[in-house]
Amino acid sequence: MTDVQHQAQNLEPWTIELGELDRKMGVRIIEESVDKVVATMPVEGNTQSFGLLHGGASLAVGEAVGSWAAVKFASTFGKVVVGVDVNATHHRSATEGLVTITATPIKLGRRMTSHEVLITDEQQRRICTLRITNLVVDKPKH
Repeated sequence: MTDVQHQAQNLEPWTIELGELDRKMGVRIIEESVDKVVATMPVEGNTQSFGLLHGGASLAVGEAVGSWAAVKFASTFGKVVVGVDVNATHHRSATEGLVTITATPIKLGRRMTSHEVLITDEQQRRICTLRITNLVVDKPKH
């Protein structure tokens, strides 16, 4: 458990809410906690012109799942996050089925979080690896 978690106000973690792009991409939440967020996405409907999973779709879903994991953490002490960096390595292609997206923390801090996001196919082969860093900030006042 991190120092920040010891200092947490013990607020209930934020519950993931899909955005419009997430819904259009067919994203489904499988598991959500501060320690891990898991989602799935169909390859169909998210391909490029050669029938392969689009790299941009991998980045979009990876950024979303990694950010959701960071918000779940920050929400336990009344904060939110904003993305400051995301990078990805594409390892292999996918042409059908579902991919699974799993975000786990690398570092959870009071000011910044980093998560590793793995995208795997139905045979658990690594399709893409992302790393996302988020800045922890106060909730915006509406």
